[in-house]
Amino acid sequence: MLIVTGAAGFIASNLARKLAERGERDLLLVDHPLTAAGAANFAGLPSFRFLEHTALLEALEGGKLQGVRGIFHLGACSDTTERNWTYLASNNVEYTRRLWDWCASQAVPYIYASSAATYGDGSRGFDDEVPPESLEPLNLYGKSKNDFDIWALRHVEAGGAAPKGWAGLKFFNVYGPQESHKGRMASMVWHSYHQIAAKGEVGLFKSTEPDMPDGGQRRDFVYVGDCVDHMIWLWEHPDVCGIFNSGTGQARSFRELAEATFHALGREPKIRYIEMPQDLRGAYQSFTQATMKKLGEAGYPGRPTSLEEGVGHYVAWLKTHYPPK
Repeated sequence: MLIVTGAAGFIASNLARKLAERGERDLLLVDHPLTAAGAANFAGLPSFRFLEHTALLEALEGGKLQGVRGIFHLGACSDTTERNWTYLASNNVEYTRRLWDWCASQAVPYIYASSAATYGDGSRGFDDEVPPESLEPLNLYGKSKNDFDIWALRHVEAGGAAPKGWAGLKFFNVYGPQESHKGRMASMVWHSYHQIAAKGEVGLFKSTEPDMPDGGQRRDFVYVGDCVDHMIWLWEHPDVCGIFNSGTGQARSFRELAEATFHALGREPKIRYIEMPQDLRGAYQSFTQATMKKLGEAGYPGRPTSLEEGVGHYVAWLKTHYPPK
């Protein structure tokens, strides 16, 4: 049995689909009570069981689940504007630690989601070998992820019990199929596609930095399939442990992303620049670029999907599921 938490979500549902394609039939998918949008992300899976996230801990700690071969823990509050620290500490830190403890007691591999939000404004770089104690996340979501990374590393260094193979993945700006339920937090590819379909143009944030052109903000945009491959490889190689970036290693601008979306649709780019919302100012990353050396040196053989290729794949999927009117 393989367990995937946050399974109705974006990255986790793509992971579940890839595991099923590889022949995994004993999948336990875990999430909050399903919405219609979340349930839609399970469409086409040949075989799985579902369990609500509160019941998972009870089942594991009560000895009711046997034959677990790995836990992929992607369930968390991922809203970067969340202000309730008590909720984040319980949901993103304590829950993650209890799963760690169970995996350690049962010698089960454990792959969990950290976040590139732990790097804050990027002034200390985006290197996964930098101690997380030196990082300053810009929001409480990033702090919750960084706090668990700190705990995990200190726990292992002190000789504490650890899973049989463990890894935390710092996902950068992920895009791809099955993210429609994220609404405002969906990728800019998603928003660009729908803006083009509705208005024929894309709105990008104006720059708030004097030395950066509008639309020149750059991020490490990573196709969701690459993130899934990173996780599966780490699960298959339990001797490789630690915290790893999950990105491409190359920053691209939002303008380039919008242009790639227009190109995939066979249309000429038309971009309009808009003011950045007040709630994002001061907590907005204008540049992210994953250092991917650590994962490569650990033996990971894959190469990143280019922005143009990934956007092309995604737009083709969007055209099938959300045909332009």
